[in-house]
Amino acid sequence: MARYIHGEIETVAGIVPRVETQWNHHDTWGAIKTRWSVGRMRYLVSPGIYAVGDPDRNSRVFVTGNYKLSFDHLRRALDGMNSWILVIDTKGINVWCAAGKGTFSTKEVVRRIRIHHLEKVVDHRKMILPQLSATGVAAHEVKKMTGFTVIYGPVLARDIKAFIDKGHNATSAMRQVTFPLVERLKLIPVDIFYGKYYMLLVPLVFLLLSGIKPGGYSIDLVLEAGGKSVINLYSGYLAGCVLAPALLPWIPFRRFSAKGLVTGWFVALLLLFADTLGSGLAEKVSWFLMIGALSSFMAMNFTGSSTFTSLSGVQKEMKTALPVQIAMAALGLTVWIITKFIST
Repeated sequence: MARYIHGEIETVAGIVPRVETQWNHHDTWGAIKTRWSVGRMRYLVSPGIYAVGDPDRNSRVFVTGNYKLSFDHLRRALDGMNSWILVIDTKGINVWCAAGKGTFSTKEVVRRIRIHHLEKVVDHRKMILPQLSATGVAAHEVKKMTGFTVIYGPVLARDIKAFIDKGHNATSAMRQVTFPLVERLKLIPVDIFYGKYYMLLVPLVFLLLSGIKPGGYSIDLVLEAGGKSVINLYSGYLAGCVLAPALLPWIPFRRFSAKGLVTGWFVALLLLFADTLGSGLAEKVSWFLMIGALSSFMAMNFTGSSTFTSLSGVQKEMKTALPVQIAMAALGLTVWIITKFIST
């Protein structure tokens, strides 16, 4: 039995597990790990109906996805309230992303209402969904197929009690999606670990290639030039997945790929003064190209975590930016390898 479950309630539709509203140390540790992308795609709860407190047939029904962090925030927000939670199967994806990907959908909401016989659990026909699920759920279709009226709650789970106190009316602040520095910093660890395997293999390849010189191979160059290459690669990587998100609102350009290019070239400029970009002009230019491409690509990946753009906007940007990033990286790598065979 999951550690957040304590007891059960018997209903006409069957036995319903009762959940704690306070997080235990396992929940806190799980949240920390998933923030660092450790077991993130397996961090989920089983779809179904859950009880909070001691709900009855007149208690409110809240709907969420089965990404455990979403579920945890909701149950914590319902502390002191006797409620039902209907967890639908979003494949372990958070509410907002699931709505965009089509897993938090009209079809799945209707399916779960029917599978778990929600109409037998409560006498009323109302259910509260997170506002961020609205792009995936057609309220009128849910009403037509199940008889349940969809009420869209606030953006943040912590505003639920205030939303209830106002008679299911959300203030403009409750409807507003914000993305302050603190929220952006929370998402950075996931992006850092996005390419963790590549960022172990690629620097190793560069480290080995750094030993090439005209007429032979030098271990001394591996240690000297190779170390600088590793610094350059990690600097470009972090420029895109740390510096760009942190400074997002203040970096010029709307496209994330362009923002990443700005931070990448800024970091490359600092590395130029730190003397890690090599000795000749060609090698320096090659690193500007590779660092810029890497930073641009990593910053573009952050669009999936941002409130600054839409799904169609992401697809459009990737279609145009990715070929440029590939061309920059390929040209930079080619020039860098050529410089290894040229005496300076």
